[in-house]
Amino acid sequence: MTATHGKTWRLLGADGKTYESDTPGTLGGHRKSKIYGRLDCRVALRAIAQGGYVPHRVFFADREAAVAAGYRPCGVCLREEYVPWKKRRQ
Repeated sequence: MTATHGKTWRLLGADGKTYESDTPGTLGGHRKSKIYGRLDCRVALRAIAQGGYVPHRVFFADREAAVAAGYRPCGVCLREEYVPWKKRRQ
């Protein structure tokens, strides 16, 4: 990923704290539900369109940061990660 000069993005780090980055996040999440997923997730995009999701939206540099911050994968857009996560929880 390349840096975009002059613009910064606010990302959530592995420690759960926000920081400024010169590169955009690769994953989005919802702070209240502690779920992360792809930026093009149809469920997240639908929630954003309805307006209720945006105040709790967070972004991550990568999967490792999302997991370390205590977020779980989305069951829709990250099904291949969600299924094993769910099995470990049972």
